[in-house]
Amino acid sequence: MSVKYEPAVSKDLPQLVALLGQLFEQEAEFTADAAKQEAALKLIFADPSLGRLYVARDGSRVVAMASLLFTVSTAEGGKAALFEDLVVRPDYRKQGIGARLLEYVIAQARAEGVLRMTLLTDMQNEQAQVLYRRLGFVGSPMKPMRLKIKPK
Repeated sequence: MSVKYEPAVSKDLPQLVALLGQLFEQEAEFTADAAKQEAALKLIFADPSLGRLYVARDGSRVVAMASLLFTVSTAEGGKAALFEDLVVRPDYRKQGIGARLLEYVIAQARAEGVLRMTLLTDMQNEQAQVLYRRLGFVGSPMKPMRLKIKPK
């Protein structure tokens, strides 16, 4: 197996939607909705100022994906990013692919001038938290809160 880590391309869209479906089936707070996931991914592909999509690829098969969404941090005085959606196909897990993809994303963020990356992880997902800590992420005293705004 020769896995490559690289930016996603628009022809990856169906595989990315499928991976997000797998991810959201595991998460307590979110529900898989292929139409919503496809719409969001298309927005990111269409406007690189919003963020980047990255994949781990085994041949033509996307075996993992991650997204990085950009914002500005007044605290950091520049570009910041929200790291989202790290997911590895079940048959490719426990091979270090998620860790290598995250390392690749961090390197790309650094090259893009990102000063801080923030991520949210399920409280009970201790395996993911071990990975994030190993790669330099630390806990925050900030508590995430959400407001879901329904369209009119």
